[in-house]
Amino acid sequence: MPFTNDAVTLQINERLKNIYNLVHDIEKERIKCEVNLNNISKTLDKVTPDDKVTPYYQQKLKNLYNAACQDAQQEEELVRTTLNKINEIRTIRNERRIQARQAGNKETIRRGALMKMLQITAQTLPLYIGKTPGGKAPALCGAVPAESTYHAKMGDMVAALVKGAEEEENWILAEVVHFNSTTNKYEVDDIDEEQKDRHVLSKRRVVPLPLMRANPETDSHALFSKGSIVMALYPQTTCFYKAVVNQLPTTSTEEYEVLFEDATYADGYSPPLNVAQRYVIAIKEGKKSKN
Repeated sequence: MPFTNDAVTLQINERLKNIYNLVHDIEKERIKCEVNLNNISKTLDKVTPDDKVTPYYQQKLKNLYNAACQDAQQEEELVRTTLNKINEIRTIRNERRIQARQAGNKETIRRGALMKMLQITAQTLPLYIGKTPGGKAPALCGAVPAESTYHAKMGDMVAALVKGAEEEENWILAEVVHFNSTTNKYEVDDIDEEQKDRHVLSKRRVVPLPLMRANPETDSHALFSKGSIVMALYPQTTCFYKAVVNQLPTTSTEEYEVLFEDATYADGYSPPLNVAQRYVIAIKEGKKSKN
Protein backbone atom coordinates (compact mmCIF):
# COMPACT_ATOMS: atom_id res chain seq x y z
CA MET A 1 0.00 0.00 0.00
CA PRO A 2 1.43 3.42 -0.98
CA PHE A 3 2.76 5.57 1.84
CA THR A 4 1.54 9.16 2.13
CA ASN A 5 3.75 11.70 3.84
CA ASP A 6 1.18 12.03 6.65
CA ALA A 7 1.02 8.25 7.11
CA VAL A 8 4.81 7.96 7.21
CA THR A 9 5.07 10.78 9.75
CA LEU A 10 2.37 9.16 11.90
CA GLN A 11 4.07 5.76 11.85
CA ILE A 12 7.48 7.23 12.66
CA ASN A 13 6.10 9.44 15.45
CA GLU A 14 4.32 6.45 16.96
CA ARG A 15 7.58 4.51 17.10
CA LEU A 16 9.51 7.48 18.45
CA LYS A 17 6.98 7.70 21.27
CA ASN A 18 7.46 3.96 21.91
CA ILE A 19 11.23 4.46 22.01
CA TYR A 20 10.89 7.38 24.44
CA ASN A 21 8.82 5.23 26.83
CA LEU A 22 11.12 2.24 26.41
CA VAL A 23 14.22 4.28 27.27
CA HIS A 24 12.57 5.35 30.54
CA ASP A 25 11.62 1.71 31.25
CA ILE A 26 15.21 0.64 30.60
CA GLU A 27 16.48 3.22 33.09
CA LYS A 28 14.02 1.94 35.72
CA GLU A 29 15.23 -1.62 35.18
CA ARG A 30 18.86 -0.51 35.37
CA ILE A 31 18.26 1.17 38.73
CA LYS A 32 16.40 -1.91 39.98
CA CYS A 33 19.27 -4.11 38.89
CA GLU A 34 21.79 -1.86 40.65
CA VAL A 35 19.86 -2.21 43.91
CA ASN A 36 20.04 -6.01 43.71
CA LEU A 37 23.75 -5.94 42.79
CA ASN A 38 24.47 -3.67 45.75
CA ASN A 39 22.55 -6.04 48.05
CA ILE A 40 24.60 -8.96 46.74
CA SER A 41 27.81 -7.04 47.42
CA LYS A 42 26.70 -6.12 50.96
CA THR A 43 25.71 -9.71 51.70
CA LEU A 44 29.06 -11.03 50.44
CA ASP A 45 30.87 -8.52 52.66
CA LYS A 46 29.20 -10.15 55.65
CA VAL A 47 30.64 -13.52 54.73
CA THR A 48 34.42 -13.62 55.22
CA PRO A 49 36.54 -16.09 53.19
CA ASP A 50 37.33 -18.11 56.31
CA ASP A 51 33.71 -18.45 57.38
CA LYS A 52 31.45 -21.24 56.30
CA VAL A 53 28.42 -19.83 54.51
CA THR A 54 25.39 -20.62 56.64
CA PRO A 55 22.17 -21.98 55.10
CA TYR A 56 20.58 -18.58 55.76
CA TYR A 57 23.16 -16.71 53.67
CA GLN A 58 23.18 -19.43 51.05
CA GLN A 59 19.44 -19.00 50.49
CA LYS A 60 19.66 -15.20 50.68
CA LEU A 61 22.41 -15.06 48.06
CA LYS A 62 20.54 -17.51 45.84
CA ASN A 63 17.43 -15.34 45.94
CA LEU A 64 19.44 -12.18 45.24
CA TYR A 65 21.27 -13.78 42.29
CA ASN A 66 17.97 -15.03 40.82
CA ALA A 67 16.43 -11.59 41.17
CA ALA A 68 19.47 -9.96 39.53
CA CYS A 69 19.30 -12.41 36.60
CA GLN A 70 15.60 -11.70 36.10
CA ASP A 71 16.23 -7.96 36.18
CA ALA A 72 19.03 -8.30 33.62
CA GLN A 73 16.82 -10.41 31.33
CA GLN A 74 14.03 -7.84 31.56
CA GLU A 75 16.45 -5.02 30.74
CA GLU A 76 17.81 -7.03 27.79
CA GLU A 77 14.31 -7.55 26.37
CA LEU A 78 13.55 -3.84 26.65
CA VAL A 79 16.81 -2.95 24.86
CA ARG A 80 16.09 -5.46 22.07
CA THR A 81 12.56 -4.08 21.68
CA THR A 82 13.96 -0.55 21.44
CA LEU A 83 16.46 -1.57 18.76
CA ASN A 84 13.66 -3.24 16.80
CA LYS A 85 11.67 0.01 16.89
CA ILE A 86 14.69 1.90 15.55
CA ASN A 87 15.01 -0.60 12.69
CA GLU A 88 11.28 -0.24 11.96
CA ILE A 89 11.80 3.50 11.49
CA ARG A 90 14.68 2.86 9.10
CA THR A 91 12.54 0.39 7.13
CA ILE A 92 9.58 2.81 6.88
CA ARG A 93 11.82 5.61 5.64
CA ASN A 94 13.50 3.32 3.14
CA GLU A 95 10.18 2.04 1.77
CA ARG A 96 8.94 5.62 1.41
CA ARG A 97 12.10 6.61 -0.44
CA ILE A 98 11.77 3.66 -2.84
CA GLN A 99 8.09 4.37 -3.53
CA ALA A 100 8.90 8.02 -4.19
CA ARG A 101 11.61 6.97 -6.63
CA GLN A 102 9.27 4.59 -8.43
CA ALA A 103 6.75 7.41 -8.72
CA GLY A 104 9.36 9.47 -10.56
CA ASN A 105 10.49 11.58 -7.62
CA LYS A 106 14.05 10.32 -7.58
CA GLU A 107 16.33 12.39 -5.41
CA THR A 108 19.72 13.20 -6.88
CA ILE A 109 22.55 12.49 -4.46
CA ARG A 110 25.94 14.01 -5.13
CA ARG A 111 28.85 11.59 -5.12
CA GLY A 112 30.41 12.96 -1.93
CA ALA A 113 27.09 12.64 -0.12
CA LEU A 114 26.64 9.11 -1.51
CA MET A 115 30.05 8.01 -0.18
CA LYS A 116 29.20 9.47 3.23
CA MET A 117 25.82 7.71 3.23
CA LEU A 118 27.44 4.35 2.42
CA GLN A 119 29.90 4.85 5.28
CA ILE A 120 27.16 5.75 7.77
CA THR A 121 24.90 2.84 6.79
CA ALA A 122 27.85 0.46 7.32
CA GLN A 123 28.65 1.94 10.73
CA THR A 124 25.02 1.80 11.87
CA LEU A 125 24.31 -1.70 10.57
CA PRO A 126 22.71 -3.57 13.51
CA LEU A 127 25.15 -5.48 15.69
CA TYR A 128 24.20 -9.12 16.27
CA ILE A 129 23.98 -9.97 19.97
CA GLY A 130 23.10 -13.58 20.67
CA LYS A 131 20.90 -14.62 23.57
CA THR A 132 23.12 -17.52 24.55
CA PRO A 133 26.94 -17.43 24.86
CA GLY A 134 28.69 -19.47 22.18
CA GLY A 135 25.61 -19.70 19.97
CA LYS A 136 25.92 -19.80 16.19
CA ALA A 137 25.46 -16.49 14.40
CA PRO A 138 22.57 -16.43 11.90
CA ALA A 139 22.76 -16.11 8.13
CA LEU A 140 23.79 -12.68 6.79
CA CYS A 141 25.61 -11.82 10.00
CA GLY A 142 29.15 -10.80 9.12
CA ALA A 143 30.70 -13.45 6.88
CA VAL A 144 27.85 -15.95 7.30
CA PRO A 145 26.27 -16.29 3.83
CA ALA A 146 22.55 -16.25 3.05
CA GLU A 147 20.58 -19.50 2.90
CA SER A 148 20.24 -20.91 -0.62
CA THR A 149 16.48 -20.23 -0.57
CA TYR A 150 16.86 -16.63 0.58
CA HIS A 151 16.24 -13.66 -1.67
CA ALA A 152 16.97 -10.04 -0.84
CA LYS A 153 14.02 -7.73 -0.25
CA MET A 154 13.10 -4.46 -1.95
CA GLY A 155 15.52 -1.74 -0.84
CA ASP A 156 18.24 -4.17 0.30
CA MET A 157 21.81 -3.53 -0.81
CA VAL A 158 23.48 -6.28 -2.84
CA ALA A 159 26.56 -6.93 -4.92
CA ALA A 160 25.50 -7.45 -8.54
CA LEU A 161 27.53 -8.83 -11.43
CA VAL A 162 26.69 -6.70 -14.46
CA LYS A 163 28.06 -6.20 -17.97
CA GLY A 164 29.59 -2.86 -18.87
CA ALA A 165 29.54 -0.97 -22.16
CA GLU A 166 32.39 -3.08 -23.54
CA GLU A 167 30.85 -6.36 -22.32
CA GLU A 168 33.27 -6.60 -19.39
CA GLU A 169 31.72 -7.87 -16.16
CA ASN A 170 31.94 -5.94 -12.91
CA TRP A 171 30.59 -6.43 -9.40
CA ILE A 172 28.75 -3.25 -8.44
CA LEU A 173 26.88 -2.06 -5.36
CA ALA A 174 23.18 -2.09 -6.19
CA GLU A 175 19.76 -1.77 -4.58
CA VAL A 176 17.01 -4.35 -5.03
CA VAL A 177 13.90 -3.09 -6.81
CA HIS A 178 12.09 -6.41 -7.18
CA PHE A 179 12.59 -10.17 -7.06
CA ASN A 180 10.53 -12.35 -9.40
CA SER A 181 10.11 -15.75 -7.75
CA THR A 182 8.76 -17.23 -11.02
CA THR A 183 11.79 -16.38 -13.13
CA ASN A 184 14.20 -16.37 -10.15
CA LYS A 185 15.52 -13.00 -11.31
CA TYR A 186 16.20 -9.67 -9.65
CA GLU A 187 15.65 -6.14 -10.82
CA VAL A 188 18.35 -3.96 -9.28
CA ASP A 189 19.41 -0.33 -9.60
CA ASP A 190 23.05 0.72 -9.70
CA ILE A 191 23.61 2.67 -6.47
CA ASP A 192 25.81 5.09 -8.41
CA GLU A 193 23.27 7.60 -9.69
CA GLU A 194 25.69 8.81 -12.35
CA GLN A 195 25.09 5.47 -14.07
CA LYS A 196 21.29 5.44 -13.58
CA ASP A 197 21.17 1.87 -14.81
CA ARG A 198 18.62 -0.81 -13.99
CA HIS A 199 19.60 -4.44 -14.46
CA VAL A 200 17.62 -7.68 -14.65
CA LEU A 201 19.86 -10.43 -13.30
CA SER A 202 19.63 -14.09 -12.41
CA LYS A 203 19.85 -14.92 -8.73
CA ARG A 204 23.37 -16.33 -9.08
CA ARG A 205 24.58 -12.88 -10.18
CA VAL A 206 23.32 -11.19 -7.03
CA VAL A 207 24.89 -11.56 -3.56
CA PRO A 208 23.00 -10.10 -0.57
CA LEU A 209 25.13 -7.95 1.73
CA PRO A 210 25.22 -8.66 5.48
CA LEU A 211 22.19 -7.46 7.43
CA MET A 212 24.07 -7.50 10.75
CA ARG A 213 27.61 -6.90 11.95
CA ALA A 214 29.39 -9.67 13.83
CA ASN A 215 31.00 -8.84 17.17
CA PRO A 216 34.63 -10.09 17.08
CA GLU A 217 34.63 -10.40 20.87
CA THR A 218 31.70 -12.84 21.01
CA ASP A 219 31.16 -14.17 17.46
CA SER A 220 34.59 -14.38 15.86
CA HIS A 221 33.37 -17.46 13.94
CA ALA A 222 31.16 -15.10 11.91
CA LEU A 223 34.16 -13.22 10.50
CA PHE A 224 36.37 -14.08 7.53
CA SER A 225 39.69 -15.54 8.64
CA LYS A 226 43.00 -13.83 7.94
CA GLY A 227 44.18 -14.69 4.43
CA SER A 228 40.66 -15.29 3.09
CA ILE A 229 40.02 -14.34 -0.53
CA VAL A 230 37.03 -11.99 -0.57
CA MET A 231 35.30 -9.34 -2.62
CA ALA A 232 35.41 -5.91 -1.00
CA LEU A 233 34.06 -2.49 -1.89
CA TYR A 234 37.01 -0.37 -2.94
CA PRO A 235 37.04 2.84 -0.82
CA GLN A 236 35.36 5.85 -2.44
CA THR A 237 33.91 3.69 -5.24
CA THR A 238 30.76 1.62 -5.73
CA CYS A 239 32.54 -1.44 -7.17
CA PHE A 240 33.69 -4.67 -5.53
CA TYR A 241 37.15 -6.04 -6.23
CA LYS A 242 39.04 -9.17 -5.26
CA ALA A 243 41.08 -8.79 -2.08
CA VAL A 244 42.84 -10.69 0.69
CA VAL A 245 41.92 -10.20 4.34
CA ASN A 246 45.05 -8.84 6.03
CA GLN A 247 43.70 -8.02 9.51
CA LEU A 248 40.40 -8.79 11.22
CA PRO A 249 38.42 -6.27 13.24
CA THR A 250 39.00 -6.69 16.97
CA THR A 251 35.98 -4.69 18.14
CA SER A 252 32.42 -4.27 16.87
CA THR A 253 33.23 -0.82 15.45
CA GLU A 254 36.46 -1.70 13.63
CA GLU A 255 36.73 -2.56 9.95
CA TYR A 256 38.60 -5.26 8.03
CA GLU A 257 42.03 -4.40 6.71
CA VAL A 258 42.33 -5.83 3.20
CA LEU A 259 44.86 -5.94 0.37
CA PHE A 260 43.27 -5.45 -3.05
CA GLU A 261 44.71 -7.24 -6.05
CA ASP A 262 46.50 -4.56 -8.05
CA ALA A 263 48.95 -5.27 -10.85
CA THR A 264 50.45 -1.77 -10.63
CA TYR A 265 52.26 -2.78 -7.43
CA ALA A 266 55.36 -5.00 -7.44
CA ASP A 267 53.84 -7.65 -5.15
CA GLY A 268 50.49 -7.55 -6.94
CA TYR A 269 48.58 -6.03 -4.03
CA SER A 270 47.58 -2.54 -2.94
CA PRO A 271 48.68 -1.08 0.41
CA PRO A 272 46.34 -2.06 3.30
CA LEU A 273 42.92 -0.41 3.12
CA ASN A 274 40.02 -0.50 5.58
CA VAL A 275 36.61 -1.81 4.49
CA ALA A 276 33.52 -2.15 6.69
CA GLN A 277 32.01 -5.58 7.40
CA ARG A 278 28.95 -4.72 5.33
CA TYR A 279 31.04 -4.45 2.18
CA VAL A 280 33.20 -7.57 2.52
CA ILE A 281 31.64 -10.69 1.00
CA ALA A 282 32.50 -14.08 -0.44
CA ILE A 283 32.06 -14.50 -4.18
CA LYS A 284 33.18 -17.57 -6.09
CA GLU A 285 33.47 -16.05 -9.55
CA GLY A 286 36.73 -14.46 -10.63
CA LYS A 287 37.21 -10.71 -10.93
CA LYS A 288 39.78 -8.43 -12.50
CA SER A 289 42.07 -6.58 -10.13
CA LYS A 290 41.65 -2.91 -9.29
CA ASN A 291 43.60 -0.64 -11.60
